[in-house]
Amino acid sequence: FLVIIPFNDNIGSMKNDLIFTATDGEKLSLTSFGDPTDVERRCVIFVHGFKGFKDWGFVPHIGKYLADRGFFALTFNFSHNGIGDQPTEFTELDKFAKNDFSREIRELNELIDACKSGFFGRKFDQVGLVGHSRGGAITVLTATGNKAVKAAVTWASVARLDRYSDAVKKRWREVGYLEIKNMRTGQIMNLNSTLLDDLEKHGDSLLNIEQGVKNLDRPYLVIHGENDEAIPHIEADQLAGWGDSDKTELIKIPETGHTFGAAHPWVGMPDDLEKVLDHTASFFDKHL
Repeated sequence: FLVIIPFNDNIGSMKNDLIFTATDGEKLSLTSFGDPTDVERRCVIFVHGFKGFKDWGFVPHIGKYLADRGFFALTFNFSHNGIGDQPTEFTELDKFAKNDFSREIRELNELIDACKSGFFGRKFDQVGLVGHSRGGAITVLTATGNKAVKAAVTWASVARLDRYSDAVKKRWREVGYLEIKNMRTGQIMNLNSTLLDDLEKHGDSLLNIEQGVKNLDRPYLVIHGENDEAIPHIEADQLAGWGDSDKTELIKIPETGHTFGAAHPWVGMPDDLEKVLDHTASFFDKHL
């Protein structure tokens, strides 16, 4: 069963921290924004990317912004994103190493089920997803197979999950892990071959982003910075090109990068991020 444990007794207050227990017993930390008992509210879930987390820079401000615009918003940490008891520090590198894409899709589906089932104080039949970077891929792949998702938005999303050369994969197999350096913290964050196994097993099916977008028969908004230093904006063109032209929109933000001007720790709302948030909220206003 899914279990929601509030850290305080007033789940209907503006902001609440919670623990979500998934069907395999893994714990996900969540923060909710807005009053779930407000009948006008629809549920929007923000999906963080690789090396992302719910308390990174702009994420709490996304939740508040969406709540102020009339949505019940959820931000969360995937169980294996590496964040433990310290909300802004990677202290669970063993879990990070064992993470894979299929796990994230399953966990997001379980959160959507919780929204539908009333675990947050009411049953939501209108759920929207917004995902950043790799979280954009997880957003699309989840939405494709879950009809409870009525609209999806991706920010600076990847258009493919297989981003590794044959030489890297060969070495990955030989050593058993791939070293990833976190440029912000300086930490070496290993990825076990479980992620590579997942990619090779499901790359043409569950993890095929092109096919996922082509099968996404619901409203879809693609937003990307034209100066994205991490993911070229041509990948936004690919995502939008695969989508149904009647239901897919593409917005490029000039002269901005992967996080739309935001940084960690938070230093204030950049103009470009505010544009992204306004486009996102207006899209959900129209389609939820």
